[in-house]
Amino acid sequence: MKNKSSGIWRPAATLEVLKLRARLLEQIRTFFSARGVLEVETPVLSTAATTDPALASFVTRYTGPRFPHGQTLYLHTSPEFPMKRLLAAGSGSIYQICKVFRDGESGRRHNPEFTLLEWYRLGFDQHRLMTETAELVMPLLASMLKLDAPERLTYREAFQRHVEIDPHTSTVADYMMAAKRHNIDIPKDLLARNDTAAWRDLLLTHVVESKLGQGRLTFLYDYPASQASLARLQPGNPPLAARFELYLNGIELANGFHELSDAKEQRLRFDQQLHVRAADGMPAVTVDERLLLALEHGLPNCSGVALGFDRLVMIASGARAIEEVMAFSIDRA
Repeated sequence: MKNKSSGIWRPAATLEVLKLRARLLEQIRTFFSARGVLEVETPVLSTAATTDPALASFVTRYTGPRFPHGQTLYLHTSPEFPMKRLLAAGSGSIYQICKVFRDGESGRRHNPEFTLLEWYRLGFDQHRLMTETAELVMPLLASMLKLDAPERLTYREAFQRHVEIDPHTSTVADYMMAAKRHNIDIPKDLLARNDTAAWRDLLLTHVVESKLGQGRLTFLYDYPASQASLARLQPGNPPLAARFELYLNGIELANGFHELSDAKEQRLRFDQQLHVRAADGMPAVTVDERLLLALEHGLPNCSGVALGFDRLVMIASGARAIEEVMAFSIDRA
């Protein structure tokens, strides 16, 4: 009798899907080559980890010569920081297609190791980068789009349309009532917290996101300042983050920023994230001082975006799960 696991050596993706991946990668490289954007490579290993409380880095250790023996190293969750160092060193507009790693992320749309396309454009703000992102993605997914014109919605417009509240002025009580109206199972720990950002995220993930990008690309932009991450803040009442995300059929495909270039502000945000990590009992991590030095030297005015390539292939192929578009997902690695 054959072992039930005897087929585990085989790829989960079909040959047709693997050929589709190759064609899409070729088209992406042709797109950037025609626009004079340089392809680069940066290290997968780093002495610094992400400070973002929403992300967890894989940890490894170096034991060879020259470098400090027993040095802790981290697999990158994004190539963003070294790419910004290249930008500060005068690289001009750049892109990269690489494997990235995020611990604890596994599911229908998540694999701990996945492929990311990330690019940075000098002189672009987030609106111009949204336009270029659409110009890249629309031909790749032409057969899946019912409407040609991409949609642009502010964060406020999306919440007012789908939740009927203003995300910039609503209270915890407002969010709680909205969650009940939409029959959301509210986590017990959230009920005890007076955290408007957490409640807002609950409504975003459980109500708003599934409504975005129905038959066409939808860009969600002008995020709350608390969601700025590595984006600049736009002055106003309230100040908003110069950030966007791209959705199609309720699936988030890309996340972009008009990049923060202020080293002092970036250090402050790192410190705030470290405080949140400590309060939540998460492991302490090392801040990327080399990025901060690059920002002090001077990051040119630019915008950048990261696009999940595997999710792009999922949509292009009609796959229902991410392992269907990977040769070997984590369960077959």
